[in-house]
Amino acid sequence: MTYLNPNHKVFFQDLGQIPYKVAFETQENHLKELVEIKLKNSNNPLETTQTSNYLFFCEHPHVYTLGKSGKINNLLISEKMLEQIGAEYYESNRGGDITYHGPGQLVAYPIFDLENFFTDIHKYMRSLEEVVIRTCAAYGVSAGRVEGMTGVWVDAEGENPRKICAMGVKTSRWVTMHGLALNVNANLDYFGYIVPCGLTGKPVTSLQKELGGEVNMDAVKEKMKEAFVSVFQLIIN
Repeated sequence: MTYLNPNHKVFFQDLGQIPYKVAFETQENHLKELVEIKLKNSNNPLETTQTSNYLFFCEHPHVYTLGKSGKINNLLISEKMLEQIGAEYYESNRGGDITYHGPGQLVAYPIFDLENFFTDIHKYMRSLEEVVIRTCAAYGVSAGRVEGMTGVWVDAEGENPRKICAMGVKTSRWVTMHGLALNVNANLDYFGYIVPCGLTGKPVTSLQKELGGEVNMDAVKEKMKEAFVSVFQLIIN
């Protein structure tokens, strides 16, 4: 009999396609809520309020986001060109360099209190990668890790590794925000306007490109949700 940890309960919501700024503010609000609960608990031994966990799926309109360790010169186009291609630009407080979000890309934002799971950021990142690896495997796409590089790659150990999923997170008092972005049916041309994740000469790919045809996004969402449940032993609300 499998033991289900009640602290692994997660409130799941598919937000649909929403602006990056709205998703960012939603995450910030939930992170602030959880941090405040943890501060009250630590300051008062009689306070034992259990923190919640949240998992959001969404897509974004075309947008480039720069992580706190990124370099602006990895955005290769001008503000005028951004307008011409219908894309926005934001500086973010996540880790990592520059990346692209857009329609056809499945973004997952876990706002987890890692003290409900494990207090190990390295393990958390590898667990997020495992979620994506299992999601890709459900479509017969063999994906994996490239040593020293965060994210998930197709043909990871071959001669032509192609990045299919970028990741970047922030934590505060072991509460996470930001997450992962899996290219499902994304327009890969938009990656040509940046140095993705600051990695020169590293191509990107998508499930659509690897499989030779459009992939049903709702089905991918279900596969990814199943992978999150399996990897993190979640109880979905």
